[in-house]
Amino acid sequence: MLLGIEQAAGFLAAAVLITLSPGPDNLMVLSLGVARGRKQGMVFGLGCALGCLSHTLLAALGISALLAASPLAFSALKMAGGAYLIWLGWQAWRSQGSLLNAGQQQNPRESAGKLFIKGLLANAINPKVVLFFLAFLPQFVISQQGHIGWQTAQLGLLFTLQAAVVFGLLGYFAGHAGHWLNTSPRRSMLLDRLAGTLFGLLGLKLILVP
Repeated sequence: MLLGIEQAAGFLAAAVLITLSPGPDNLMVLSLGVARGRKQGMVFGLGCALGCLSHTLLAALGISALLAASPLAFSALKMAGGAYLIWLGWQAWRSQGSLLNAGQQQNPRESAGKLFIKGLLANAINPKVVLFFLAFLPQFVISQQGHIGWQTAQLGLLFTLQAAVVFGLLGYFAGHAGHWLNTSPRRSMLLDRLAGTLFGLLGLKLILVP
């Protein structure tokens, strides 16, 4: 059984608005797009979007409810997510700049695959996204239609697809704006420092803010 047109359209409209609203994922995609370029911003954004698949699976199986009911499990995941964001920030601070010479548009030590995995993990281990999916997806499930888990899975997949498009566009346009900024190793290094600071602050917020 597939989602109804009205059900899918209403959910998609809400999902796009939520994805566009300022949040950690948006800020990370934008900062990386500006600091590293279009490709890097888009790849990282795609990783963030596909990280939603893990939350979809958890929500569909009901594991998210169990996680939310366990303060110890939630705290542990929250600490892990915050520590990972801080680690990303430290890696950016250690960077020698996105451009080492004119015409080179990425840090050679940071492959697209690595950026994709970083985006994937940054989203997948964020406990607030777990709880968001737990609270948001069921609002669009029509219980009378049955197949609750299958409806939830379809909604999560739809959310992931629109997030991939939105984050991809954010990364592209952020990279376009940052292209002219990346004209020297020194300026590029400054952009990496700013991105690293942002990651670190987001990580500390995840750990310290209830």
